[in-house]
Amino acid sequence: MICLKQFTLARGTKSLFDNVSLTLNIGERIGLVGANGAGKSTLFAALLGQVPPDFGEIFWPPSWQVAHVAQHTPTTDKSALAYTLDGDAALCKIEASIAAAAAAGDGLAEANAHAAFAEADGYSAPARAQALLLGLGFTLEQTNQPVKNFSGGWRMRLNLAQALMCRSDLLLLDEPTNHLDLDAIIWLEDWLRRYAGTLVVISHDREFLDAVCNVTLHIEAQQVKRYSGNYSQFETLRAQQLALQQSSYNKQQNRIEHLQSFIDRFKAKATKARQAQSRIKALEKMERVAQVREDSPFTFKFRSATTAPNPLLTFEKVSCGYEPGKRETAIVNGVTLSLQNGERIGLLGANGQGKSTLIKTLAGVLPSVAGNICRGTGLQIGYFAQHQVETLQPADSALQHLSRLSPDAREQELRNFLGGFNFRGDMATTPIAPFSGGEKARLALALILWKRPNLLLLDEPTNHLDLETRDALTIALAQFDGTLILVSHDRYLLSATTDQFMLVAKGQLQPFDGDLGDYRDWLLREAAATRNARKNKASRAQDAAPGEKHKSQPQPQASNRLNATQLKKQSAKLERELEALNAKKSTLDTFLADTENYLPEKQASLNETLKRHADVEKQLAKAESAWLTLQEEIEQAG
Repeated sequence: MICLKQFTLARGTKSLFDNVSLTLNIGERIGLVGANGAGKSTLFAALLGQVPPDFGEIFWPPSWQVAHVAQHTPTTDKSALAYTLDGDAALCKIEASIAAAAAAGDGLAEANAHAAFAEADGYSAPARAQALLLGLGFTLEQTNQPVKNFSGGWRMRLNLAQALMCRSDLLLLDEPTNHLDLDAIIWLEDWLRRYAGTLVVISHDREFLDAVCNVTLHIEAQQVKRYSGNYSQFETLRAQQLALQQSSYNKQQNRIEHLQSFIDRFKAKATKARQAQSRIKALEKMERVAQVREDSPFTFKFRSATTAPNPLLTFEKVSCGYEPGKRETAIVNGVTLSLQNGERIGLLGANGQGKSTLIKTLAGVLPSVAGNICRGTGLQIGYFAQHQVETLQPADSALQHLSRLSPDAREQELRNFLGGFNFRGDMATTPIAPFSGGEKARLALALILWKRPNLLLLDEPTNHLDLETRDALTIALAQFDGTLILVSHDRYLLSATTDQFMLVAKGQLQPFDGDLGDYRDWLLREAAATRNARKNKASRAQDAAPGEKHKSQPQPQASNRLNATQLKKQSAKLERELEALNAKKSTLDTFLADTENYLPEKQASLNETLKRHADVEKQLAKAESAWLTLQEEIEQAG
């Protein structure tokens, strides 16, 4: 287990942790949450031994192997596959022993090293590393390309793959989804649910935290408070606790007011002096309940969109790419689309399929490769690109950025608008160079919305935003009265702000009939189909090899029927298991829905129920995934 004992730490003059004592159990999957600047990344650095505590200690079993995602990637000629394999330090050590024994001509040592290599599953390591890379979105060809050829975002994926390759007992992940698309996030969730070690993860993606974590640590007021359950359960429980705390505070204030009133009226009267004195002592001894002081979340203030044409724009057999006139360079082909006023569309699809290219073509940033585009009169586009933050001028203030867009606007009007995005006072007039990534992203979005677009095109707008800012953006976009097309790996944002999905895949844009749960199922089916295709390819290669098949080999049709029967039996068993798990979940949901169970005297029972609820959800997710895979195999078996 991991223990923090009287852990105290400050950075500069700011105290981050004050006398924190905490225990984390082996095998728990822990989400670390808190406001920006609360100390989440500092706690990670302390766990890694990079920042020593000012007082107290952190300890865990000395034999533990700790893995984390490196922040820098060396420029190397190593292939992506070889770089990922380096994450398995134990295997690398064995390989070094083999090389040393061979160089020394020590046959016995070399034989022992080869035996250790086999025992450590060394022969399957390349396949395991390749599976990690494919899951994170790399193609088979890319796994053999040198690391130096990849861009920054893909190098961070390589670092993540290397961390997952490590045989770790403790895995620390700081914002692992930042550089991933939705497909890779869903794959990572499934991988982490099967991870056998202890996981601690920082993330601003609530759906990811809900899917992966069964414990939540909340950093607030220099303390770390432990909650059983995922992020949504933490929010529910914390809200209940804050409500109870505020209720207790109000009751105590009423009693204090009553006691003070008596003291003020009678402390000067001889006949009541003793009673007044007893009340003074009661006030002095009273342990005060703190008033609830939540961080005041700001809200975005969107101006009303300008009057829009209908349709806003039309695409007729448009191909999107990077070299006009050259059809072979098109990434998305033959798009026919009539975008109606008020539509709210979420674009789905893996990285590299063309979502950003399509968005840029819609925005007019990229010309079409082929086809006709008609833009309605009065169309006003607001386009937020993935790297929009990089277009800002670091030496200029937020007010200067906005005044350039409207030089004739009154300063107070500009300040009022910036205030709606939490740029108030000096923050509106100081250079933005020291701003955080989230603050710069907020400013970039404000500059776009100042123009009152009637068509909003957003490509990963939440990459730098914390949970509170994401929530504010979600609420604002839900109330936006224009037309919206959104690309995001944030499923909460997608589901709350769009009402239809379109899929970019295999060079085509087509409607996706379903929600994000259906999209997850579709991805699992696609992955199963890919695995089966590889198996079939390997089987055909084996069949084509010279040599006569064994005469007693069963006929394919009979074998398929036998296999299908066995698979259907397994499916029926899984269906019974799913039915039982859903019944358990229903019972637990009923308990958690009853506010009486959140009273302080029921805390132990509540914590146990939250733990059981998380376990049941984990079992459900595993059983559902297995059932879907079985359906694909049954279909293949005929």
